Amino acid sequence: MSVADDRPLAGYLVVSIEQAIAAPYCTRLMADQGARVIKVERPDGGDFARSYDTRVRGEASHFIWCNRSKESLALDLKDADSVAKLRKLIDRADVFIQNLAPGAVDKLGLAPDQLRQTNPRLVTCSISGFGDSGPYGNKKAYDLLIQAESGFLSTTGTADAPAKAGISIADICAGVTAYHTILAALLKRGRTGQG
Repeated sequence: MSVADDRPLAGYLVVSIEQAIAAPYCTRLMADQGARVIKVERPDGGDFARSYDTRVRGEASHFIWCNRSKESLALDLKDADSVAKLRKLIDRADVFIQNLAPGAVDKLGLAPDQLRQTNPRLVTCSISGFGDSGPYGNKKAYDLLIQAESGFLSTTGTADAPAKAGISIADICAGVTAYHTILAALLKRGRTGQG
C-alpha cells in the first residue's frame, strides 16, 4: 500500500537548467515540499558543482546538499534534438527555472515568452546576478562577485584584508528569493490560469 504525498508541492513538475548553488538551492526547496524536480545537466560531467570537493563519500558536499530528491537528465543543449526533447518536457511542466549565462535561453529558443506559447500556465524563473536589463544585464555573476559588488565584503574582515562570507550567502539568498517568488507566481496562476 502506498502513502499519498500530501506535501504542498506534490504533483507539480519543475524543470531546471541549473549550475552551482542559487538555482539548485531553489529547486531543492521545491523538492523538499514534494515537487518532482528534473535537473537538466551537460552530458560531459554535469553541473560543475559536482567537482567542488569530495567530502561526502567521494562526492561534492555542495552538490549533495543542493540536489537531494531530484532527478537528473543529461542533454546536450548544443544539439537540436536534445533541445526539442527539453521543449516537450517543459510543455508539461508547471515551473521552468534556469541560471544560465545572460542571453543563453534566448539562443536556445527557451525564453519565457517562447515557452508560454505552448504552455501558457508555465511559471518561469531566471536567476541572474544583475537582472536582464540595465548596464550589467549581460554580465555573468558569482557569489563572491555579488558579495563585493553589494558592499558585503566591506563588513567582513579588516580594511586591509576583507574576507568573504564562510558560505555562499548571495547564492543562498538568491535561491530562497526565487523559491518564494515562484510560490507566489503559482498562487497567482491558481487565480488567473496564466503563468
